[in-house]
Amino acid sequence: MRVRAHALRSRNSSVQEDWSHWLPPAKAEAFDSCARQLETFYRMFSVSLNEALELRRTGNLGQSCRAVFVIPALCARFARPVEGVLHTVGDHAKHFGIIPNTAPLDFGNFRGAREQRIARINGLLSHLLLTQRSQFLHKIDTLEEMVLGIRKDFCEVACDLGSGASAEPSADWRALDDAHFDLNTCLREAIVLLKSFMVVLPDDQVGVFQKSVNEHIHARYEAVPTRRRRMALIERE
Repeated sequence: MRVRAHALRSRNSSVQEDWSHWLPPAKAEAFDSCARQLETFYRMFSVSLNEALELRRTGNLGQSCRAVFVIPALCARFARPVEGVLHTVGDHAKHFGIIPNTAPLDFGNFRGAREQRIARINGLLSHLLLTQRSQFLHKIDTLEEMVLGIRKDFCEVACDLGSGASAEPSADWRALDDAHFDLNTCLREAIVLLKSFMVVLPDDQVGVFQKSVNEHIHARYEAVPTRRRRMALIERE
């Protein structure tokens, strides 16, 4: 166990060093542009949801339901580019054999029961996967799966609240708040992964990678689904 703990500290240290690592202009522009756009989409989603939550908290139930009805589109507009960026990073790393630093997910940074479980599994597998490359790719896949699941559930629950079809409004509003928290965690993890990836990305691949990322960020997506699927509510320890 001591060896594993030391290895974990070393990986965390490497990721922290990557975060403060200087990037040449082309890489810095690619990283900053991607992170800035994702942050913009997140703020649009977050501000709108917080306004709806505040309307409910102050007793304006009708207005809160009307406000939440438009938020699934903002959630999808934020989450789908995050999924796309993660997918692009993973595909590029696989194709070109790039091996960035990574650190396992911390289940304590998530609220949802499903997300905590997934993060625990990722932490466990970080000790079992033998190569740094396999650890990085597994974390990429884990985050992409997590964002996809949260997005779909969020949109369905928000549509139910907005249309008045929710059977448990109080529980569903809590679920939206928890999903918001976990999507924010996924965004922070994705940006940290992106920075470590940019540190080791060869200079001659920056242009191709940035083009692929921008295609995902600016892609048009179909309307969000309205079919109901219950979100897993938070399970406190």
